[in-house]
Amino acid sequence: MDSARSELDEPLGQDGAPPPAPRRALIAIAAFLFLCAVAAIGIFGTVAFREGISPVSLSFMSPDRERSPSATAKPAPQLEAASASRLHSTFIPHLDSDDVGPLRRGLVFRDSLAEGGQNLRVAHLPDRALIEESELGPLPVRAADGLRPFDAYARPWSGARGARIAIVIGGLGISQTGTQEAIEKLPPEITLAFAPLGNSLMRWMQEARRDGHEVIMQVPLEPAGYPSTNPGRYTLLTNVGADKNIRNLRWVLSRITNYTGVMNYMGARFTADRKAMDLLMDELSQRGLLYFDDGMSARSLAEEVALAKGVPFVAGDDVIDQERERGAILKKLDELERIARAKGFAVGSGIALNATVDAVTSWAGEVRKRGVELVPISAVAVDPERGEGG
Repeated sequence: MDSARSELDEPLGQDGAPPPAPRRALIAIAAFLFLCAVAAIGIFGTVAFREGISPVSLSFMSPDRERSPSATAKPAPQLEAASASRLHSTFIPHLDSDDVGPLRRGLVFRDSLAEGGQNLRVAHLPDRALIEESELGPLPVRAADGLRPFDAYARPWSGARGARIAIVIGGLGISQTGTQEAIEKLPPEITLAFAPLGNSLMRWMQEARRDGHEVIMQVPLEPAGYPSTNPGRYTLLTNVGADKNIRNLRWVLSRITNYTGVMNYMGARFTADRKAMDLLMDELSQRGLLYFDDGMSARSLAEEVALAKGVPFVAGDDVIDQERERGAILKKLDELERIARAKGFAVGSGIALNATVDAVTSWAGEVRKRGVELVPISAVAVDPERGEGG
């Protein structure tokens, strides 16, 4: 029977005879080494993801981009000028592996600084002068001339003093589908807030900035019911040392670039603690970032401490989706319009739920027709450094 077999009966590329024993041994050894290497890579990747560090090695480019009109920035008082070596050396930020697309293997930097709002054509690119290297990843920092991320990454607006409304939608990055829909559906005047424990944050930040949105980071702060109510890992707490809180804060700040400031995520207990808020606002002042308080805690010391430390500050008037039903959300938005007409501006916040995104999107078109301007969160900030506000 064997003599009747044809070449079609043999495995492709083989003659039917078993390989010599030494060859089989070499194949077995090679397979074992390959499996060991794969296992080692998997273990390293798991650890890196858990610690917020990516094994992806990135390079940087500094393309010659069109410069936006710039003005002289007010130098930051008592701040050490950033060294040229720090601003221009290469570092490896932590990015999830899916943050790096097949055609975008490096984090691209802009070289030009824009005073009074970043050029929207390059809004997704971080300014090299506003980045500090750290073991945790890229951290926002004032430029050597004092220019702040708050200034450089602000979305331009008309500057008119009519009725204005700023809306911040948070929770970006938690749901990939929800994040995509929020970025695509919401008008570009709506500010987007990213959750630090979300996924693919750098990629989503770039998509949001390309679409014209101003972005901020959410910082998890200790709530009144902690630990029964827990905002998650890297929460800033009132009963831990300053070093621990600073490290957790810097981890949060390193998750993305190109943002103007931060907002609280929960935090009723933390924001009522003067020592804790001093620590937070000192760091934000040093880095040139805004603080937005959503207004949910009447005991919050955020405004008092922020203005004392020179931090641009915004207080929220209402949370628009505590009742997660379209009709209730629209009523809250109408109330913001009433507040804006009475005092000149109003600020609301919500999360990236379908009902919230759909309600804000439809309402935005109508409120513009009634002569109200939608503006980014930076446009309504009280800025002690410039003596401006609201």
